[in-house]
Formats: sequence, structure tokens, C-alpha cells
Amino acid sequence: MHATMRAKIVRIDELLQAEYGDRPQPPPSEPLDELVFTILSQNTTSKNYHRAYNQLKERFPTWEEVLGAPQEEVEAAIRTAGLANVKAPRIQKILRQVAKERGELSLSFLHQLPLDEAFQYLLKFDGVGPKTAACVLLFSCGLPAFPVDTHVHRLSQRLGLVPEGTSAAASQDILQELVPPEAAHRFHVNLVSHGRAVCKAQRPRCEKCVIAGECQFFSREEEGKK
Repeated sequence: MHATMRAKIVRIDELLQAEYGDRPQPPPSEPLDELVFTILSQNTTSKNYHRAYNQLKERFPTWEEVLGAPQEEVEAAIRTAGLANVKAPRIQKILRQVAKERGELSLSFLHQLPLDEAFQYLLKFDGVGPKTAACVLLFSCGLPAFPVDTHVHRLSQRLGLVPEGTSAAASQDILQELVPPEAAHRFHVNLVSHGRAVCKAQRPRCEKCVIAGECQFFSREEEGKK
């Protein structure tokens, strides 16, 4: 069963790559930057969290300044991301914990850890779930973690990569085993792009879909028309 599903993922990956490109892995970066950025991205739009992160860095150029600032000033800086009264203390608590454990405000040591060990380290922070941890490791450390956001979750069910009704966290566990490590970044980013452009939540544009031939949702829709 796993071999069949892996082969299906390879076919889908090839089709999406032809449509959207190879999506090379970004160069390594500071994982703490990515962690704060990803926390800001929770429950908001791309435009809002990018703006909030930029405003935060403009107001407080270093994480030491964010840690030492009054909470209300951090909230004001990130307000455009929404839930500022939750995200500001969460960010400051993580910074405080990192400074205490590591003696510096950096998580660069994660670059040297195996995937599982780095993943478990990040999960111990309040407000950091599987998706957030995987995003940090994939985008900052170049590790083959596979985040499942709302788009990937929707597409993975429609495509039949995971059973319908599977939670996002459980879907991430399944896909982490199935997606080839060398394809993790490309496959994730291309699924997100396809979810935004074609496989929308309410009105999927199946007639424009390059992976319709691999899709259980499309097959059922076509069968229902007969």
C-alpha cells in the first residue's frame, strides 16, 4: 500500500513540477527568525503576517529588543497579524526560554540535528504544533519536514493521499512517511500554489487541474454526472 501511494505522490509531484516549477530549497537561515515568522502566520493571511513581521523587525531590530520590550508594544507592532494579545506573549515566552537554555537568542544549532530530534525540540514550545515545527525545519534548516497547512490538508484528502476526515496532524504524520525527502520542499510549495490557484475550498476548478487524473474527488464528481 505504501509503495502504491508513494508512486502516486511521485506522479503528482512530476505533474505539479511541470506546472509550477522545481521550487529549489531556499538557503539556510536562522531558525528563530522562521519560528517567529511562522507563529505570526497562524490564523491570518499571507499579506497580514508578512506585514506584521516587517513591522516587528522595524520597531525592534533584534530579538533581544523584542524580549525586553513591554508586551503591549510588541502587540502594537504585530497587530496586523491578528491575535496580537496571544502571539506577543507567546513570542516573548519562547525568546525567554531560548535565551535561558541556549545562552543566546539563536536556534542555529538545529541545523546540525537529525529531523526527528529537531522536530521534537520545537514542539516543546507553547504554541508550536507540528505544522509550525515542520515549517521551520523545511524552510530554514533544509530538512525534509513536510508541513500540512490548510491547502495541503484539503488536497491530500481530495487526492486520496490520506483518508477523508483525517486530522491535519495525522495527515502530516502520514505524508511525512510517504513524500520522498528530496521532494519535500517542492511538493509542499506546489501543493499550496495549486490549492490557492485551482483546487479551491469552495469551487475547485477541476477543468483547469493538471492532477485531475490522480484525484479521487474529481473521479467521484465525474461519476456522479453519468
